[in-house]
Amino acid sequence: MKKFIIGLFVLGLASPLFAQQPIPKVEQLSEVVVTAVNYKYLNAIDSKEVAIPVQMLERKAAAYNVEDSDFYQDDFDIYYVSFFIPEGKIVAAYNPEGEIIRTIERFEDIKLPSAVRNAIAERFPQWEVSNDVYKVTYNQRSGATKSYKVKLKNGDKTMRVKVDDNGNFL
Repeated sequence: MKKFIIGLFVLGLASPLFAQQPIPKVEQLSEVVVTAVNYKYLNAIDSKEVAIPVQMLERKAAAYNVEDSDFYQDDFDIYYVSFFIPEGKIVAAYNPEGEIIRTIERFEDIKLPSAVRNAIAERFPQWEVSNDVYKVTYNQRSGATKSYKVKLKNGDKTMRVKVDDNGNFL
């Protein structure tokens, strides 16, 4: 019995020693730099009140890697890629490095920003919006131009107005 108790005591002291793991070896890793290739495009088109489907498609276009596509070859200077959703589409031109050079964007019947809604309601109080088209043209050199073509309705009368994203009539 005495040997049995001493054996359990020794086993109890030895088991925690085997459970300890050795100190991990520290390795120096190489530096990784993450950059957004299309940050200029994202900054130019950024609006606080753009509809969610529009934001999602614009981010998809900005994150697209033309070098991973099946049609990529070093011989071409410009690659045209189209992105579609039910609300609209984007046609983007990429250079061989994957940067967006220019885009043409068109979205129909999306939620208007509050600045546009307020400007229309103030200038045309008895009219209601029947449909709208949001257009964006982006150029790497000149930036983005955003406009809304809005069809207003008042009874049997219809009117079309063009407004920029700040609520200024064009």
